[in-house]
Amino acid sequence: MKLRNIKLGAYGGLAGGVVFGAMMAMMGMLPMIGKMVGHPSAVTGFLVHMVNSAIIGAGFAVVFGWLVSGTGRGLRYGLLYGGAWWLLGPLTLMPLLLGMGLGVNWNVTAASQMLPSLGGHLLYGSILGLSYAWLRNRIVRERVIEDTYSDCGA
Repeated sequence: MKLRNIKLGAYGGLAGGVVFGAMMAMMGMLPMIGKMVGHPSAVTGFLVHMVNSAIIGAGFAVVFGWLVSGTGRGLRYGLLYGGAWWLLGPLTLMPLLLGMGLGVNWNVTAASQMLPSLGGHLLYGSILGLSYAWLRNRIVRERVIEDTYSDCGA
């Protein structure tokens, strides 16, 4: 795995994070994100969310980056990854970090109340996967163009 691809994953994660963060701001969820680090404010919540978005995006490049060859695959794997993070994030890690215990949200009632969050995670994953594929393909195209010009003696 090249460091460049991990950076592209982080950039894709930031793109998805901005959109998902705006959704969370409209729903009033950012102070709860900030509470995970002991400062329940919207600004802190947004900053924590963006750091997490970049890290999770880099993780996408590590786990799925080698499978992403175009925007269609980027979208599919992004949706899968976003859905997985819905299970890991609000259903598992967030309650644990907030001192509620492990598995407190692993039931149909809690999960159904978090369906808007599922939508946000799927949107995040979509933007992440599409952004990653687009950025990676752009770099590949630029290399082909550079190689073509260098072969011509330009």
